[in-house]
Amino acid sequence: MTRTIDNPDTPVELAHRRGDGLDIVLLWHRPDNRLEVVVSDSRSSASFALAAGSGREALDVFYHPFAYAATHVAAGSATAASSPP
Repeated sequence: MTRTIDNPDTPVELAHRRGDGLDIVLLWHRPDNRLEVVVSDSRSSASFALAAGSGREALDVFYHPFAYAATHVAAGSATAASSPP
């Protein structure tokens, strides 16, 4: 499958899974070669993003984002994309 990217600043979706009201997406930001996992909860409209490291760590964050979120929140490095009013 060939993928055309019109804007190199647009993140590329590498993996996506959905279940129990959660959307979890692994994104690659091309300009700085950064990986990020974004978790969105359709039930509460909350979401957060985590730096995903590289390689196997990125997949581990993708499959276990809440375990990493607890660590990142404690360290102050998780980013809340949105939260309920």
